[in-house]
Amino acid sequence: MSKKYDVYGIGNAIVDYEIEASDDFLQKNAVEKGMMTLVEEERQKELLVAASEKVRKRQSGGSAANSMIALAQFGGKGFYSCKVANDEDGSLYKQEMDDLGVDTCLGDLPDGTTGKCLVMVTPDAERTMNTYLGITSDLSINEIDEEALSQAEFIYIEGYLVSSPTGIEAIKRIKELARKYSVKIAYTFSDPAMVRFFNDQSHEAVSGEIDLLFANEEEAMAFTGKNSDEDSFEALKKYAKHFVITRSEKGAWIFDGEKKIEISGHPVKAIDTTGAGDMFAGAFLYGMTNGLSHQEAGDLASRASAKVVSQFGPRLENEVASELLNE
Repeated sequence: MSKKYDVYGIGNAIVDYEIEASDDFLQKNAVEKGMMTLVEEERQKELLVAASEKVRKRQSGGSAANSMIALAQFGGKGFYSCKVANDEDGSLYKQEMDDLGVDTCLGDLPDGTTGKCLVMVTPDAERTMNTYLGITSDLSINEIDEEALSQAEFIYIEGYLVSSPTGIEAIKRIKELARKYSVKIAYTFSDPAMVRFFNDQSHEAVSGEIDLLFANEEEAMAFTGKNSDEDSFEALKKYAKHFVITRSEKGAWIFDGEKKIEISGHPVKAIDTTGAGDMFAGAFLYGMTNGLSHQEAGDLASRASAKVVSQFGPRLENEVASELLNE
């Protein structure tokens, strides 16, 4: 019997403020380039005022959310558990997810402040993120929808959740429910900093073997303690039945449970690398839940992530996603 949802995701709900920034702007405002930095609300407000004329767009985001949106754009059906507040950004987030075809747990919104991320993109296409988590830092087991989860083929867990005690509890609970309902478990490390600074929690998050793991080269080496791509590839086999290591313009390596599959990269002129890994995961999950082989899903994901870095923002236009499916 087919499931209602291809993927049930859980992660932070962040409204992205996409900003065109110069190196001079970052230096002048003491922003560390190329990093994802958690900041206090007042600090973020100061930066937003300074960058007010450079904001290109505002849209719903968050690592796993971007993947769920990608899944929907390719024609998949997803459900997303997250937390936003009853403010302007929260209302925007809820409406956008609905418009994009992603079901959510968002009903009556609580008081508070919705999380925001200032995504500052410099001319060299590097992204620098300053994030205030707001109400999403309290995401917990209360945001889990057991009925929706039971109707999914995969769950997809965002690695940023390891940074909070309630997030860790939510990961444990959602894995328990996935096993109860025979739902496959997918996990993404999300960011090298999460693996480095929350290494014990990251190992806890993937304990008990999971079905599908997403990592980039840096995350794979940091998690396994290995010093090469080859060694980290071999080491990941004891943590996941299948996994993907994305390798930027070099493509990706996929372990299908038996062998390594090499996915070709698609070198492009990068404009904005925001969301490349999220796009890869969303496209790959679409492939895995819609009849594609590991090779075919990897090829689609590689083309999609190359396309997304050649433009501003972490998502594609719907017609571009359709074109990629038909290539």
